[in-house]
Amino acid sequence: MQFESYPFEKLNKLLKPITPNANFSPLTLTIGEPQFDTPLFIKETLASSVSMLNKYPKTAGEAYLKEAMVSYNKRRFGLSLDISEIVPTFGTREVLFNFPQFLLHEKQNPVMVFPNPFYQIYEGAAKASKATIIHLCLDKNNHFTPQIDESVLKDANLVILNSPNNPTGSVMSFENLQEWVRLALKYNFVLLNDECYIDLYSNEPTPSILNASIACGNKTFKNVLAINSISKRSSAPGLRSGYIAGDKEILKSYLEYRTYVGCASPLPLQVAAAKAWGDQSHVEIFRTQYKANLLLAKEILGVKTPEATFYVWLQVTDELEFTKRLYRDFNLKVLPGSFLGREGAGVGYVRLALVYGEQQTKDALLRIKKLIEQIKKEAGE
Repeated sequence: MQFESYPFEKLNKLLKPITPNANFSPLTLTIGEPQFDTPLFIKETLASSVSMLNKYPKTAGEAYLKEAMVSYNKRRFGLSLDISEIVPTFGTREVLFNFPQFLLHEKQNPVMVFPNPFYQIYEGAAKASKATIIHLCLDKNNHFTPQIDESVLKDANLVILNSPNNPTGSVMSFENLQEWVRLALKYNFVLLNDECYIDLYSNEPTPSILNASIACGNKTFKNVLAINSISKRSSAPGLRSGYIAGDKEILKSYLEYRTYVGCASPLPLQVAAAKAWGDQSHVEIFRTQYKANLLLAKEILGVKTPEATFYVWLQVTDELEFTKRLYRDFNLKVLPGSFLGREGAGVGYVRLALVYGEQQTKDALLRIKKLIEQIKKEAGE
């Protein structure tokens, strides 16, 4: 299989010949990895559970973890999920890669649809599944929202949405989510929404695709699935705790498939993850910190505050030159938008991951502002 180089590999290659300005301390806004400490209660739970390392974990996940995830969905979304409607996963990256292979394995000429720009695992999964890829173009003209083309969707087997979106920060309306559910039923494709940033809302709580399914009268979630992760909400990406929830008929077969994949989470991680899924107060603390960072970006760079993310999708003239100059002159790394898209998507943008504390975030944003001002001055603006 021939996979595209990962965006961070492309960035390393782009910046390798450049010597950064040593007068500035190095800062990196490239990867969506929270830089806040994992809450103490999670770490203590993990430490107290290490004696369980001598046990094999179940592929299906332990009952206490599934119950914590079901309770989270009830508390956060008002969803009354049955245990059969949720499967714990080893984070969400693995499920995003192997679920399409499971689903599309026996399809003749499978078709997979997802936004562009995108999280690159979607593309890797499509290639591993030998699927034809159809992009849903996200750009300024459509407010970075996937547009519906029924002539395309009638042939689709799997559609992946990503709302709240990485990298653009856009959030689809509840009405729009419902329309996608109706289309999944009409054309009999599986609709999966990647909801890893759903708890990082700036103001109003963002609904799940499963809420939209119920609102459409699809109470059994036929053809509809959501995935979520503890990584962003709990500043705990190392716990590798996620889930896929929705259509229990699909999940029943997928769980059998997972028995062969061998990606069961170690028991100490499951115990700690259950504690994290069961608590919302620590999430509010992180959400408040990310919101403060986004408000700083609005104040310093004049950008619109995203509804639910810690990313800023910043428009620039030339994203590659901007990235190189920012590293050379200010020792700051950002990710060119074109590394996250295909067919011109992402050109003219850089993604900023505002995952640090307030002071470091402010420092980084002021460096970016200074470069923008220099470029404007050079252009005679």
